[in-house]
Amino acid sequence: MTKESTVSVVGSINMDLTIATSKMPQKGETILGGPFATYPGGKGANQAVAAARVGANVNMIGAVGDDEFGTTLLDHLKNEGINAEGITMTDEAATGIANIILSENDNRIIAALGANNLVLPGLVDKHRELIKHSDVVLMQLEIPMETVVHTLKIAGEYGVPVVMNPAPYQSLPDELLTESAFFTPNEIEVEAMKKDPLFDSIREKLIVTKGDEGVAFYDKGAFDRFVPGFSVAVKDTTGAGDTFNGALAASLGSGRPIEEAVHFANAAAALSVTKVGAQGGMPTKREVEAFIKK
Repeated sequence: MTKESTVSVVGSINMDLTIATSKMPQKGETILGGPFATYPGGKGANQAVAAARVGANVNMIGAVGDDEFGTTLLDHLKNEGINAEGITMTDEAATGIANIILSENDNRIIAALGANNLVLPGLVDKHRELIKHSDVVLMQLEIPMETVVHTLKIAGEYGVPVVMNPAPYQSLPDELLTESAFFTPNEIEVEAMKKDPLFDSIREKLIVTKGDEGVAFYDKGAFDRFVPGFSVAVKDTTGAGDTFNGALAASLGSGRPIEEAVHFANAAAALSVTKVGAQGGMPTKREVEAFIKK
């Protein structure tokens, strides 16, 4: 029996500047690209939209600049049904952006965090009630680490589990490793995590995404439980991991068992790569359930 979940996402909000090309440029090389487009992005916002699309009540805590991108992104999140009361608009920094090169069914990304650097502990403190009444808190690492740690402590005070997506990867403080309920690294990130002395103690918290191969995880002490990937026509892999995380948080918050939640999130991620844009291909709950039935 599952319920409607409430997910609070504390994280980044960006505008993605995307260009497609037939090949990745080499060092010092200039090539002609294909279509250029802007899309709403940022790992935090992406994951918030993914969770909302599959039926969760979503709160977003973050920051945008007082500029055209910021206004557009704020309106977009509201239109997605996300509670944006935790988002501050600042004139101290520009809205974050990400430059994305799409080529050969893959992507390369450079992010300029901008206003995301101003997502500080004080902002989270103002919105403690949102966290208190959540089923799950979802975070990534495109905001200051001090804020990630602070949010984790607040969630702990209220007994709210935290799903930690360790991306873009950086060294993780001990409290993140010991207090987070789940970690969702990809294959590159989990290799970096293995260097931490506490790694062996957190193995049962790992849900490792392996691209089109699927997802590996622990369940009741047994590793590797494995959910295989789905065969789909790939158009854009940008945001696939964020789709997985948002759908996973929504599913866990609704009371689904871990294997069922992982299977659902894996299907959502597969559907997301069939369309262009980090959020453009994020599916609804109905679409994911129909896809799984096939």
